[in-house]
Amino acid sequence: MADTATVSAPGLKRSFRWSPGLILGIVLMSLVALTAVVAPLALAGPAETLTPDARQGTSAAHWMGTDDFGRDILARSLVAARLTLLMSLGATAISVLCGVVIGSAVWLAPRWIREPALRLIEAAVAYPSLIFALLIAAILGPGSTTAVVAIGVAGIPGFARLTANLAASVSHRNYVSTARLLGVPGHKIITRHLLPNMAEPLFVMATSSFALSLLEISSLSFVGLGVQSPEYDFGRLLNEGLNSIYAQPLQVVAPSLMLVVTGLGAMLIGDGLAAAADPRGGRRHFAGRKALSRPASLDPAPQALLEVDNLTVTSPAGNQIVKGISFSIRPGEVLGLVGESGSGKSMTAMSVAGLLADELSVRARTLRLDGLDLLTTRDAKALATGIGLVYQDPGTTFNPALRMGPQLTEVSRVHLKKPRRRADTDMVEALDDMSIQNPRLRMGQHPHELSGGMLQRSMIAASTVSQPKLLIADEPTTALDVTVQAEVLRKFRKINKEHGTAILFISHDIGVVQELCDQVLVMYRGQILERLSAADLKAGNVRHPYTQALLAATPSMTETTDRLATAKWQPEDELETTR
Repeated sequence: MADTATVSAPGLKRSFRWSPGLILGIVLMSLVALTAVVAPLALAGPAETLTPDARQGTSAAHWMGTDDFGRDILARSLVAARLTLLMSLGATAISVLCGVVIGSAVWLAPRWIREPALRLIEAAVAYPSLIFALLIAAILGPGSTTAVVAIGVAGIPGFARLTANLAASVSHRNYVSTARLLGVPGHKIITRHLLPNMAEPLFVMATSSFALSLLEISSLSFVGLGVQSPEYDFGRLLNEGLNSIYAQPLQVVAPSLMLVVTGLGAMLIGDGLAAAADPRGGRRHFAGRKALSRPASLDPAPQALLEVDNLTVTSPAGNQIVKGISFSIRPGEVLGLVGESGSGKSMTAMSVAGLLADELSVRARTLRLDGLDLLTTRDAKALATGIGLVYQDPGTTFNPALRMGPQLTEVSRVHLKKPRRRADTDMVEALDDMSIQNPRLRMGQHPHELSGGMLQRSMIAASTVSQPKLLIADEPTTALDVTVQAEVLRKFRKINKEHGTAILFISHDIGVVQELCDQVLVMYRGQILERLSAADLKAGNVRHPYTQALLAATPSMTETTDRLATAKWQPEDELETTR
């Protein structure tokens, strides 16, 4: 049964979404920007020339009256737009650039650096930015440059915290873990995987920061720590009009209106850009670890491709999540790993791939793939080409901000050094071999344009195109319907038979494990309780009560429910490993 997906004609691409709010924001900011360019050229005379016409009311010559020195109030408010915008943009640029760099770098740094850095950022955010800016401005002295630096530096902690919080979520996605496995440099992980997937909230925050910088710079000028005479911005004009607010209220109304219009325009633009930056939306149009207690030298069993001896995974609190398990996989063998959620199956698989969280401690006497010591190796090419990964959730496997082609061909281009065209051709053939229709079209689409089954088979194709020695499949069929499940399992068996690829297959589905695997390990609470062949599992020749309980919980059309009464396993039962 073919997968269903949002299918577009060749040459389709996303169009920019022009929302009413975005259009209004652009109009407002365009008017303000045009004013900032034209007003100083056309209105500098009325705005800055002293005349005897002091404190006049509205008239044809002076639409909003004059100030204490006979200068036109409206002209001064319009001319002040240039300096106000330039200062706000400068302060925003400092906050955004420094905050994004700090926040992203924190989550790529070692844990001993990351934790103190996060606490320091949180402490800095606890102080109101305006108070921080006032302190900096008081130390550096009043002036326009001081105001820009003070407001920019004061805004860095807020941006750094937002970026760190966003990066914390994105950095644990499967595509980031895969990038680390592939040896992608840290700066490329930031620019390619972290920042594109944080663009939406960062856009909103940047425009909010601009509006806030506008207000705070005006505040500094209002209290005398910002722009100094003869320069003037909106805040300086408000300061000058404060003494005559009752006699000449228009002197504060004009710069106040400019502040409101500029801030509103910035916020509307940010809202619209955030929606347009989402790669999952929009209309379309046609267009052209660590080793302890290990022997000094490995003496692996020659018949074993993957050898795991006394593997232990420990949490920061000292709790053992995986408790000294041992197993091996021969070339061309499919080893199944079964057990309930939380039994340590995925921890075991990620330990082999070297993708556990930094705070977890991994220990083993032996952890090797063929001749590669997985406990000490830092060879990104060997890991990327020797181990293929298929994750459980196809929705988090791929970066939603990138098209499928560059992600699927990354191993071939980066580590196998294939030319882009050759890598694309090989991947198209691999996708076609996985029964994906229009594979070349899929290469140019975003992940959200493919169904779950297509994404899963695309991941299998990408994981096997380099012909890895070991394929780790972590519950790859759990989220798929039965027909797609069967097709995916046939692909696994085909890869195993034709290329001799060893497979570590993790699943909750006993029926799937019985049909696909050669050997089966039953895990519970981080331990291996029983080792048996798939034939014995299918025939019910099991000895441990927990395995009997798993079989009893498996739906069957041919057997009665009598076996439910015979399976007496309870979680409190003593754990005995059957070898």
